[in-house]
Amino acid sequence: MRIVDLLKEGSIKIGATAADKPDAIEQLIALHEKAGNLNDVEEYRKAILAREAGGTTAIGEGMAIPHAKTDAVAQPALAAMTVPDGVDYEAPDGKPSNLLFMIAAPSDGDVHLEVLSRLMTMLMDMDFRSKLLGASTPAEFLQIIDAKEIEKFGEPEPAAEATAPAAAAVATAEPEGYRVLAVTACPTGIAHTYMAAEALAQEAEKMGVPIKVETNGSGGAKNILTADEIAAAEGIIVAADKNVEMARFDGKPVVITKVADGINKPKELINRALDGSAPLYHHTGAVDSAADSAEGESIGRQIYKHLMEGVSHMLPFVVAGGIFIALAFLIDTLLGAPQDGNFGSNTPVAAWFKGIGGVSFGFMLPILAGYIGRSIADRPGLLVGFVGGSMAAAGCTFADPAGQAVSAGFLGALLAGFAGGYFMLWFEKVCENIPQALDGMKPMLIYPLVGLAFIGIFMCAVNPIMIAINAGISSFLTSLGSAKILLGILLGGMMAIDMGGPINKAAYLFGLAAIESGNYDMMAAVMIGGMVPPLAIALACTFFKDRWTETELKSAPVNYIMGLSFITEGAIPYAAADPLRVIPACVVGSAVAGAISMAFGCTLMAPHGGIFVFAVVGNWPMYLVALAIGAVVGALMLRVLKKKVA
Repeated sequence: MRIVDLLKEGSIKIGATAADKPDAIEQLIALHEKAGNLNDVEEYRKAILAREAGGTTAIGEGMAIPHAKTDAVAQPALAAMTVPDGVDYEAPDGKPSNLLFMIAAPSDGDVHLEVLSRLMTMLMDMDFRSKLLGASTPAEFLQIIDAKEIEKFGEPEPAAEATAPAAAAVATAEPEGYRVLAVTACPTGIAHTYMAAEALAQEAEKMGVPIKVETNGSGGAKNILTADEIAAAEGIIVAADKNVEMARFDGKPVVITKVADGINKPKELINRALDGSAPLYHHTGAVDSAADSAEGESIGRQIYKHLMEGVSHMLPFVVAGGIFIALAFLIDTLLGAPQDGNFGSNTPVAAWFKGIGGVSFGFMLPILAGYIGRSIADRPGLLVGFVGGSMAAAGCTFADPAGQAVSAGFLGALLAGFAGGYFMLWFEKVCENIPQALDGMKPMLIYPLVGLAFIGIFMCAVNPIMIAINAGISSFLTSLGSAKILLGILLGGMMAIDMGGPINKAAYLFGLAAIESGNYDMMAAVMIGGMVPPLAIALACTFFKDRWTETELKSAPVNYIMGLSFITEGAIPYAAADPLRVIPACVVGSAVAGAISMAFGCTLMAPHGGIFVFAVVGNWPMYLVALAIGAVVGALMLRVLKKKVA
């Protein structure tokens, strides 16, 4: 397989104009759609925008390589576009992009990734880029690519084409070995991984520095660094935006940075690896992640990532357990069981559902705290997190070490995860200087024993405070009365502001914490707030077609399904294309729905599921009314705010 097998004349646009980044993305997606490269245009668009949300795919020097690997791709393919006047693609060098390639990669199969890596390395040649920009027809554009591929990689034999090296030019060796080693990796492992490898290899060749670069791409690690090479190297460069194996570099000078720096600052990185300014890397047992140590990441961002690690592991237990418990109440209701202290367990079938759901739900706090601790301090943080979360759930104190009736709740588990994780991270550093003979005892005895002692004392000390805070919050929420409508407005609106981002997650976590403390109306407002944005957009596209592009209209019907399924992210492509109009309209619609839900006392014990769990919603008829009104209000707001599309 060659590059020209992935890029066809019909997928190339010469001399295009693009108003902005979203416009350029839409034009490239349209090229893929026209060529029949996609199974699901909307899903592919979501994958592209999700990748862009994690950081621009503009490389600098006039290039942008948007890409996505998803099941929405029918066949591996490329689309390309030249933009003579350039387009602001948020490039790191601040310059407009005028040469754009969009990669569509299916989730299965890796042969095409070898071919794509060739293109990425070729694009690091400035002469080659100039020729592409000077092409006057798609046919000429393809001829330039084909000629360059033959020049750089030769005419491969048919049997060898599929196994061509992923990055043929990432090692420049001398008999005595490599002075510098490097690892490159980006989240999708398609474009930036190989471009960074090529940039480092090219710069090292100019400097006369033997280098070997390991690429952690979608097809797995290639050109893997050996133990002997690591031992002999003068310095290591890790340019990565995802986790890579770091333990092997213990005791070596390591420059840890973003993959974009590998592309844009190769000379600086090589010099730092050789001039003695790189710090010695000491592996402490923490998560093997270069991304977590990347330059410029704020403390707030790190805390958010640790929190999301705990939440992502916790959610399956909460969602499944919550739905089972809700089904138990529904079954007792349908069978006419009395709504007494045993409600949900009065009939054998309901009792079975409630028992199983309760077991699953009971893991919520230990799992949350455990995986927050693990995210911070790797395996040593797992024990302290799990035990701390369990002690929070049980409400353990010095007076009652076995626990009491009142739980320290969600807040207690959060505190246990972060305090335990950061304590173990600190303790691991303390243990770096103990005799080497005791190294084998650290993970099996020293870390668990000291960690358990710390978290036991810490949680017994703080649980009474957390229990008092929880009781105060519960009493405050109970006393709100009509003011709960304001809370519904706030929670519903927060779900629509960033549609899956930190603000959305904050509202969702508040709803989960409320469920855990026995307040179910807030989760109802949260879920309905998340359902409204996709539904409002779908309604607006159905009834106000002159406000949307042809591509947006074609993709809109799927938002009915996504909205009803509580998948707020279905609205992201529309919000990204016109945030100043779409986001306010969705926020208003969600806030209205949250307010109505609160006003009519709607409750929800299942923290997910959308319309599929409406049967277990308290006062479900009014919940449907609230959803319908919120979606209609959002659609009408879009009608008012959006301009007509020519």
